[in-house]
This record gives sequence, structure tokens and C-alpha cells, in this order.
Amino acid sequence: MSALGETAQKLVADHKGILAADESLPTIQKRFDLIGLENTLENRKAYRELLFTTPGMGEYISGVILFDETLRAGLGKILQDTGVTPGVKVDLGVVEINSKGEKITQGLDGLPERLKEYVGLGVKFAKWRAVFKIGSDTPSQTMIEANAHSLAQYAALCQQAGIVPIVEPEVLMDGDHDLAKCEDVTRAVLTAVFVTLQDYQVDLSGILLKPNMVVVGKETTSKPSSTEIAESTLSVLSRCVPAQVPGIVFLSGGMTPEESSVNLNAINQNKKNAPWGLSFSFGRALQEPVLKAWNGKEENKEKAQAIFLHRCKMNYLARKGEYTAEAEKEI
Repeated sequence: MSALGETAQKLVADHKGILAADESLPTIQKRFDLIGLENTLENRKAYRELLFTTPGMGEYISGVILFDETLRAGLGKILQDTGVTPGVKVDLGVVEINSKGEKITQGLDGLPERLKEYVGLGVKFAKWRAVFKIGSDTPSQTMIEANAHSLAQYAALCQQAGIVPIVEPEVLMDGDHDLAKCEDVTRAVLTAVFVTLQDYQVDLSGILLKPNMVVVGKETTSKPSSTEIAESTLSVLSRCVPAQVPGIVFLSGGMTPEESSVNLNAINQNKKNAPWGLSFSFGRALQEPVLKAWNGKEENKEKAQAIFLHRCKMNYLARKGEYTAEAEKEI
């Protein structure tokens, strides 16, 4: 097995998952606004140190996706010292590109040089996110293919640098679409992504896929069961994702922390003979209750860390298909 394959396998081994702590400055601003905390470097560092120094985190978390600033502040070393693998977000965000509101991801310019620098900082994997919004005439095939090419170029450059790429094509929860529509769009996106990855000769055994689960739009009143979500999600993956891919680490999107765990649990209970590890790479679903408990105050640190560890454990159990409502109440 290649070094890339070994790293990818390690990230999805032992029922562990990945913490996404790579919020950009505007995104962390929104998070801090909810608790009335000033968005300063000192506060950002204090919050992320709270997460990374949580005792026992390494039992449930294999890797953490960092923001560039966090990595350069030396927090990746904290992770390495506890056996957690540091990664980094390398895209530079999305920009609207047409009158339909479709978006393309920036960041390919200068990426080889940045990747070389990240290797020197101890980074073993990276992340690049593309977004697709479901509308009456979106996403267009043109934009699906444009984002697929960016994802493939990023992945190829990462592998040349010795870094495992997490490929993240996210079909957004925005809108009022039903499960069947999300399934169709997710299938179209993943099909294009894997065709393009292979066109660029990306080694699929040395990547991880970070997709959305197949869910209804946030504005839809009729909610499917977790089993229906699992079956739709697994149906798409079985048609689109080659068996060489070591792991699929789902994003949580707009789901609540509990919904994310319930749906991940259902996926693992219904996976049958799925060839990939079915794990998580959650951001808000792991952090939202932690941030509220911390509230920017040092005296709340221990309580916030206990909540963070609980959420990590819940998703670890969900990976095993052993999550229960009773376990959720144990904190």
C-alpha cells in the first residue's frame, strides 16, 4: 500500500472520524456572534485549543482539518503530540459566477507552493470544498463539470505533494427539494467528480470523499426517516463511488448534532457489504453545543470539553451502528 493509502486508511480506522475546525474568518465570526464573543486571534486560538486539548479526544477523532491561521499558530503540534493527524483547508472559498447564483471554488493559483509549505508544517491531508445548490434549473451541468475539474486538479496536486486530498462536493440543504431530487443531483455530481478524478489519474486509494448525505431541503415540511435517508444515500454511493476509495467521511451540512448522529448511525446499520469506511467529518455538528457551553469564558472550559467529548463519542458509536437515544442522554 502507498503512503497516501496508509494515511487515508488511518483516518477512517477504528471507527474514528475527523473534526472539521477549518472555519474561515467570516464563518468563525458568525459562530462567535452567536455568543457575543469578539472575533480576535486570541479568542480563536483559545477556542481551538479548548477543542484540541480535550482529554480523550484521540479515542474518537483520527484527524482535524485546520484553518491556515490555526496551523501557523502551532496548534497542529498539539494534535501530533496526542496522535491525531493534522490536515488543512486549502481552498480559498467560493465566489458566485453567474446570474443563477452558482458558485466556483477558488485557490488553485499558488497551490503547489502552499502544499509544499504545509508538508513542512506536518500536514498529512487537505480539504477542498465545492458547493452545488438545488434550484429549478441548478446546478447546471456546466458548473458541475467546472467544479469537478477544480476538485480533480486539487486532488492531483495534493498527491504529488504527498498529501491525502479530501474531496468535498457538497449538495447544499438550502431549498425545498425532496429526497428524490437530492438523490438525482448528488448522483450527477458524484458521477462527474469520479469521472474527472480518473481523467486526472488521481489515485483513488489515496483519497477520502466528503459528500453530503441525501436529505431533503431545509424548507421542506415533510421529513423522511433516518432509514430512508440511509437507503437513498447508500444507493447513490453504491452507483458512483469506486471500491478503491478507502473512506467516505460525511459532512453534516445544516443538520443538528443529533440528526447527524442518527443519520450516520442508520447509514452504518444499513450499509450491508459497503467496501468503504463510512465515517464523519463534522464541523458544526460537533462544535455548536460546545461553543454555547464555553461562551468565551475560561471557567466553562471543562464543561465545554465534556460536551465536545460526548459528541465525538456519539458519532464514534454511530460509525459502529450502536448509537442510541439512551447513550445521547449520558452526559
